[in-house]
Amino acid sequence: MNRNLKDGINFISKMSAGRVINALKVVTSYYITRFSKKPVQWGMPIALSFEPTTSCNLRCPECPSGLRSFTRPTGMLEEDTFTKIIDEVSNSLWYLIFYFQGEPYLHPSFTDLVKYASKKGIYTATSTNAHYLTDANARKTVESGLDRLIISIDGTTQEVYEQYRIGGKLEKVIEGTKNIVKWKKELKSSTPHIIFQFLVVKPNEHQIAEVEQLAKELGVDEVGLKTAQIYDYENGNPLIPTQEKYSRYTQIGENKYEIKNQLLNHCWKLWHSCVITWDGTVVPCCFDKDAWYKMGNLQTESFSSLWHNEKYQNFRASVVRSRAEIEMCKNCTEGTKVWS
Repeated sequence: MNRNLKDGINFISKMSAGRVINALKVVTSYYITRFSKKPVQWGMPIALSFEPTTSCNLRCPECPSGLRSFTRPTGMLEEDTFTKIIDEVSNSLWYLIFYFQGEPYLHPSFTDLVKYASKKGIYTATSTNAHYLTDANARKTVESGLDRLIISIDGTTQEVYEQYRIGGKLEKVIEGTKNIVKWKKELKSSTPHIIFQFLVVKPNEHQIAEVEQLAKELGVDEVGLKTAQIYDYENGNPLIPTQEKYSRYTQIGENKYEIKNQLLNHCWKLWHSCVITWDGTVVPCCFDKDAWYKMGNLQTESFSSLWHNEKYQNFRASVVRSRAEIEMCKNCTEGTKVWS
């Protein structure tokens, strides 16, 4: 069976009556809001992103974790906070990704968090630089029930890889990938679905065919080509690819660029998902790296009350009224992924 099809079937297998009913509520309220221009939110999130930690071993140039440039507190997600939230939302939650900023495997109990969510029947995923996928961690990962493992591999030679993944070792990525593939076979497990995520930037765009070949050789299930979000793009940037199909930005003059996507006054993310930082703060979107738009904190209130509170509804209203006025939305290029 096609590997992507198997992953899709696995995702559908997480379906339950409660999750389907909730999804219908979310979709309906989203479209009512789009047409009425008045925020309606009847359901709970279909998807959540949890931040296990803000810590990272690498220094990638377009990442706040890598740059050590956070203006918000940094730390590790507490297990009690995580389990309390999951217990509240598990009946409606379908998809959970353990990633926002930082390297998830630096959390000492990361695979225990995954296992807890997996036992609730939630589809679980994470994104990693793979430097901590030791033999032992790879086995724990497969045993945890993790459904999807995204491995960042932004080059097929060390020289190219380290131009973006500063401080990283390509050999560690390959070793970690081999460990996961090995333990999937040893434990006769169809999960996790392994994805090589290739962030296409100018230094590596010539290696796209090579990363697809490497994935095939290692037994990786899928290659995802991802366009890079670049903060200072207006006057050009050495990371912007020369192949425009792999760029979120288009050239409009000599050394002048603009975002390709038209900024529309609606955003599906605000209805179906949100991000929970390591300290329980809820922010509406993964573009809010520094958590400027705090909707509340789950240390002091329930998820249901926060999700439907006045502050969140006012934020949704501002998006459908004039999204361009929201700072984090100005560099939004959501949806610009090119899957191979």
